[in-house]
Amino acid sequence: MAEDTSTSAPLENKAQLIAYMEEGCTPPDQWRIGTEHEKFAYDPHTFIPLPYEGEKGIRAVLEGLTRFGWEPVLENGNPIALTKPDQSSVTLEPGGQVELSGAPLETIHQTCGELGDHLKQVKEVAEELGVGFMGLGYLAKARLDQVPWMPKGRYKIMREYMPKVGSMGHDMMLATCTVQVNLDFSSEARMVRMFRAALALQPIATALWANSPFKEGRKNGYLSYRSHIWTDTDPDRTGMLPFVFEDGFGFERYVDYMLDVPMYFVYRNGKYIDASGQSFRDFMNGGLPALPGEIPVMSDWVDHMTTAFPEVRLKRFLEMRGADGGPWGYLCALPAFWVGLLYDDDALAAAEDLIADWTIEEMQALRRHVPREALHTRFRGGTLQDPALRALDIAHDGLRARARLDRSGQDETHFLQPLIRIARSGKSPAEELLELYDTEWGGKVDPVFKFQSYLEEAGQVSAAGE
Repeated sequence: MAEDTSTSAPLENKAQLIAYMEEGCTPPDQWRIGTEHEKFAYDPHTFIPLPYEGEKGIRAVLEGLTRFGWEPVLENGNPIALTKPDQSSVTLEPGGQVELSGAPLETIHQTCGELGDHLKQVKEVAEELGVGFMGLGYLAKARLDQVPWMPKGRYKIMREYMPKVGSMGHDMMLATCTVQVNLDFSSEARMVRMFRAALALQPIATALWANSPFKEGRKNGYLSYRSHIWTDTDPDRTGMLPFVFEDGFGFERYVDYMLDVPMYFVYRNGKYIDASGQSFRDFMNGGLPALPGEIPVMSDWVDHMTTAFPEVRLKRFLEMRGADGGPWGYLCALPAFWVGLLYDDDALAAAEDLIADWTIEEMQALRRHVPREALHTRFRGGTLQDPALRALDIAHDGLRARARLDRSGQDETHFLQPLIRIARSGKSPAEELLELYDTEWGGKVDPVFKFQSYLEEAGQVSAAGE
């Protein structure tokens, strides 16, 4: 599941790009699970996101985490990420959101244990610094102009480009948090099947994890405002990708899509060169205005592939990108949901049967309405709650068939319990927050910072991961 960015061989034709993606095919007995999650770091007195510098800054958080074996990654002398040999990393989003990109692991038990270990580390550092961490899909209180930008070169380029192509790019960069899962595939044909099922069912994931109902201290009118933001961020690199469902879809068609996604940058000699809006096709022909006469190497293509943000993204593995950040138990549930649906053969076939007659128009409609209505979204005479319950049944069967047991003999199905509760009630996490806002919290959002604090949850989550 690791990306290889080391090659410096020149890229001279599209076949090299297709071959690179084909190299991601992995035998099923070597399939792994990669879980990523972002979290807001904030001052618990003001609820404003942390600056980069200062005694209570993001830099101090990163430096504090190095005591646990993390090695810093520097850009212009600033630590902007941490890594370990197991391929896990801690990285920064543009507004100081701290992301754990987990190691490729065999089971969800291991994934949840990794999350618990990370949380204990974050809690120790956060308590020393007097800062807070929480999971929501969108900032609950701070305004965008109160959020500091992190000192990463690629973010400066994106910051300047985003307003040219959409109205909510800065919201996406500074004020959102997500959780996602990365999964392997064994062949191009398997990738196509998984991609189609995951893309069609992504609105269900968005509805189950909808957890961003506040903005600047008030209701924002959505249950997943984070998901809504992506509808007006950059149409060239977001959305449901209808071509995935067309006959003949495969690695080559996705390469063609990526070649047509406008570039952001080229990384050379430790610097990001602004190539925003320019064409990777021109780059391969030596005609990139930002670097006249140069042709790309494979690391340029790998970088470019990270600049598309569809609901499901293909690299040398598949990324599920539809879920809001949220409470810790939900983070363990996301890999359970997608592994259950996509890694077992019978479960994948059942998922395909579930979506077999769904039209592109229906999928697009779900994508539009789910951010506001979550499981209440109308669908075929009922609501999205009905296929969500069916998808969870399939995922449960898939996990049971995997039969990956922890030390107590428990399989992975129990990680689905938070989602089963949500689906049966029809009430998303955001709706629970809104009820509290209207009643116990007296129309104030401040209590949400304690209610969804990762530091408050540390003990119970650590136990859940063992």
